[in-house]
Amino acid sequence: MNKLGKSLPPLASLLPFEAAARLLSFSRAAEELNLTQAAVSRQIRALEDDLGIALFQRRNRAVFLTDAGRELNLTLGNALRDVASTSDRLRGVAGKNEVVLLCQPCEAFHWLMPRLSNFHQQYPEIELKMVTWANPLTDFQGYFDVAMQSSNRDHGLHPLLFTAADEVFPVCSPAYANGRTLPIALDGLHGHTLLHHDAQPVYQLEWDTWLARFGVDVPRQARGLAFDSYSLMLHAAVEGHGLAMGWRRTSQRMLDSGVLIAPFSQSVHLDNALSVYRRHGQARREEAGLLVAWLKAELG
Repeated sequence: MNKLGKSLPPLASLLPFEAAARLLSFSRAAEELNLTQAAVSRQIRALEDDLGIALFQRRNRAVFLTDAGRELNLTLGNALRDVASTSDRLRGVAGKNEVVLLCQPCEAFHWLMPRLSNFHQQYPEIELKMVTWANPLTDFQGYFDVAMQSSNRDHGLHPLLFTAADEVFPVCSPAYANGRTLPIALDGLHGHTLLHHDAQPVYQLEWDTWLARFGVDVPRQARGLAFDSYSLMLHAAVEGHGLAMGWRRTSQRMLDSGVLIAPFSQSVHLDNALSVYRRHGQARREEAGLLVAWLKAELG
């Protein structure tokens, strides 16, 4: 008797459910899966009917997971990631002398790119493939050997290998600072434009949380500009549009070249700012081990 087949819900409904649960939107799930919203809604309704319980609360064109929906989403997400990992390994996504590094766009562009030649000189036999991903590691469905992301982001079951420190402080262009009293006082931000990085989840320190470390609130009178890209926010700072929250690792080259300056005397040190992970379920590969050792030395 096929007990597994009798226990499993309709398999065609699992991917629509996973996408809708991850995106909290039937329409966005339909767009991602190249289906109609009605088709996604039907599949999820069939899944709920099969289980005999509501998985979503539907309110005013918005959907939210119920407790049962969250439980199923956690189990299903882990199972699908395991299947994807095994499938990628069987496909041989990363061959011998190849290694895939997944990292956030800001670290890839501002920190990793200037160091790539160092890696290639040290390991000329290894082909390093870079993949950038702006969302938390748990949302990534592709293949990687090693991943690097901000420590406050969800990493699921992917094992943590090590963390690295960083320093956070405001930056601006010399032109923006021209004619202003330096260093800028923490309580003197009223007439300034604050540049914000609008990321989900938010970075460990943004203007509000950085100022809170010193017992100061963001002034209501301060103007603000928001960007969905850290690199774009830094470019706006270089162009003189305001004050940005800079991270030492990703802004150091611009500070060294003089296109950015640090106009405050205060900074915040984070012991565990950046984290490096190994792919869950991945067999240990020599190429990946060499990359991890290199990253640890460079980040140290």
